[in-house]
Amino acid sequence: MEDEHKHNHVRIHIDERPYHSTSPTTGEALYKLADIPDGLVLYREVQGDREDDVVKNGPEGIHLHEDEHFHSGPIRPVEITIIVNTEKKVVDTREVSYAEIVNLAFPIPPTPPPGQQIDYTVTYRRGPRKNQSGTMFEDTVVEVKEGMIFDVTPTVRS
Repeated sequence: MEDEHKHNHVRIHIDERPYHSTSPTTGEALYKLADIPDGLVLYREVQGDREDDVVKNGPEGIHLHEDEHFHSGPIRPVEITIIVNTEKKVVDTREVSYAEIVNLAFPIPPTPPPGQQIDYTVTYRRGPRKNQSGTMFEDTVVEVKEGMIFDVTPTVRS
């Protein structure tokens, strides 16, 4: 039992200080473990010529690796160019909602005939690994990456 317990604990480094944590854990637990102040975010260091990943301060599960490194800092502004109905659009967040994509496609929504309503079909492709392609619904939020493509089609419903 004790050996099994040891395998669930890993040493990690946050702001160059060693900590021990269970794995998997949550972003919320990591923020508490290192006492990350309000206004700062936690970044998971990545290899290569890519930006470090933001660790959300929430209940999502995170698998940790022995001697993995994290650092805190202010949220970095982002500018990601996506394509919405063949037009380039720049977003300043790493996630977009269904409503935001529809608004980018149709800033002035079409007016439906009397007694009818407009619904939108939103599909996407060339997304990041976790959501490479799919369909968005009214309560959907997806992570975006540079060059991701969205197609928004209005449909009149009676």
